[in-house]
Amino acid sequence: MTPPPSQPEASRVEAAPATVPRLATDALTAWYGSSSGVRDVTLACRENTVTALIGPSGCGKSTLLRSLNRMHELAADTRVSGRVLLDGYDIYEPGINPIQVRRRIGMVFQRPTPFPTMSIGENVAAGLAVGRAVSRAERADIVEHALKRAALWDEVKDRLRESPLNLSGGQQQRLCIARTVAPEPEVILLDEPTASLDPAGAAHIEELVQQLKREFTVVIVTHNLQQAARVSDITAFFYLGELVEVGPTTRIFTTPLKPQTEAYITGRFG
Repeated sequence: MTPPPSQPEASRVEAAPATVPRLATDALTAWYGSSSGVRDVTLACRENTVTALIGPSGCGKSTLLRSLNRMHELAADTRVSGRVLLDGYDIYEPGINPIQVRRRIGMVFQRPTPFPTMSIGENVAAGLAVGRAVSRAERADIVEHALKRAALWDEVKDRLRESPLNLSGGQQQRLCIARTVAPEPEVILLDEPTASLDPAGAAHIEELVQQLKREFTVVIVTHNLQQAARVSDITAFFYLGELVEVGPTTRIFTTPLKPQTEAYITGRFG
């Protein structure tokens, strides 16, 4: 994939040492005016893993997530300090194109966000607008492959020209995932992707997350502790804008090291 302007050549990125995390933060602080949403966060997300961000409402999870692909800066009066590293290279370096960053670090939101004026097929192909030109035949292949990755192809293969609004909520969310994976990102960010879905739709997304990590690095924000325990390899607990504890999910949920983590996990607050 073509890197953002002023980034090292793709071959150098792909040749990065195995010890370099796919995505990492280094003393990252995200600001809203003079107030910080998250403070001094250092976190590493390795290739082909799922990292869950948990914590009570307002603790900074979604702010951190939006900072990982430069969506935080789209809000008024915002900024970040510290670094966000994709394959070891800072995405906030001067001259880096944020649109190219978001192509490489895709994001799916809490509520399904299909483009209502586009068909199902056009929604999937929308992410291909940035980058190299593709032929009609190649575009069709990419759309099919993306929908298969999102476990949606069999349900919509004969409906590609229909409106996405004809789909169920769970199908719309999988469509948004297909749209995100179509440009071949390295990282997928999921911001409470099942919060607006019924249990059946949520189960589909959880199964899909396990499939996606075979090809991508996944970071998921969730308020559902059971979901975090089911889908993630690493769990990071946030409280009042700070990263309190991070570690393998099994350990975090069975033998947390910090009293705040234990109190949250056991339901004493949050």
